[in-house]
Amino acid sequence: MAPPAADIDLAVRPAEHQVTTKVRSRAESGSRLQKPLVSSGSLEQYEHASVTPVIGEEFPTLQLSEILHDDTKVRDLAILVSQRGVVFFRNQDLNIDDQKVLGQKLGELTGKPETSKLHRHALSNSKRGIAVDENGKLDDEVSVISSEQNRTYYKDRFGATSKRLASEGWHADITFERIPSDYAILKVHTLPADGTGGDTLWASGYEAYDRLSPAWQSFAEGLTATHHQPNFNRVAQQFGAALIDTARGAPENTGLDFAASHPVVRTNPVTGWKSLFGAAHQLEHGWIDGVTARESDILKAYFLQVIAENHDLQVRFKWERNDVAVWDNRSVFHTATNDYVGKRQGNRVVSLGEKPFFDGGSVSRREALAGRGE
Repeated sequence: MAPPAADIDLAVRPAEHQVTTKVRSRAESGSRLQKPLVSSGSLEQYEHASVTPVIGEEFPTLQLSEILHDDTKVRDLAILVSQRGVVFFRNQDLNIDDQKVLGQKLGELTGKPETSKLHRHALSNSKRGIAVDENGKLDDEVSVISSEQNRTYYKDRFGATSKRLASEGWHADITFERIPSDYAILKVHTLPADGTGGDTLWASGYEAYDRLSPAWQSFAEGLTATHHQPNFNRVAQQFGAALIDTARGAPENTGLDFAASHPVVRTNPVTGWKSLFGAAHQLEHGWIDGVTARESDILKAYFLQVIAENHDLQVRFKWERNDVAVWDNRSVFHTATNDYVGKRQGNRVVSLGEKPFFDGGSVSRREALAGRGE
């Protein structure tokens, strides 16, 4: 007798990618926080403003180098980033070594595991020979965002004449790792010569979760998803690129499978808020665990639709030279705008955090703000 159709659908997943048990507590995740954090207000003295009601904050004059060695201010910055999703700083003098220090401190001061350091990207590392400063320095702990290499490796996605849907680009960084990112810092130093194009958009995973009905929220909270990135191995084979297969910033991040199962709804330990996490481009080659292939496709398509088609949970940033963006990969998605033909390049430092977890006692962003009377 032929097996049921559901059994056939479930069997298409590679055998080496097994569904993992959902992490349900801060303690299991490795986070050192016992409860969400409250800001001391140390950044209120600096000029700043919300970019949209839902996501984004901008400091037009503050230099990050001025607060780098003030742990109270760095901790408050991390809390603000986790609350607002992404924070922007204009015309920064932060050098690459200080950018790395800040990247690590944001997580350390907000309770990330002691074993979580800066990410060493399997592909976007020093082996590509792209310098991270004017002295020719190469650094595995810096991911150089290069339009020229992106066009080489992924022509159909990153070319200005692409006919693909731009919404395919929404993602959070390195979710294929068993220990993915908490905070990321991108400083863009080279922009298209004509000064237009190359914007970046961010979308709130908190608000995406709040857009789901209570029934869908409850359903999504019970799911995990396998995040999978097969393109690195393709690039390695096609272009002869060397990949880092060990010690990618945390002892758990090894191997060349680039696949990990995480909760579809994730609790951010810094805010205690629920966020949609298992969605968008990181699931293009992945799937929702424990459902049929068709059910997985339906869920993936709808979660992406919630992110991409709700412009009021997004913020768009027009880069100027040496601007910096700091964001929380646990609770936002982002995508580049590939509408230019010139060169665009910057340095991204990606901190690793805790193992993603869902806490049934956590609240949504809307619930939290309503409780504070906002």
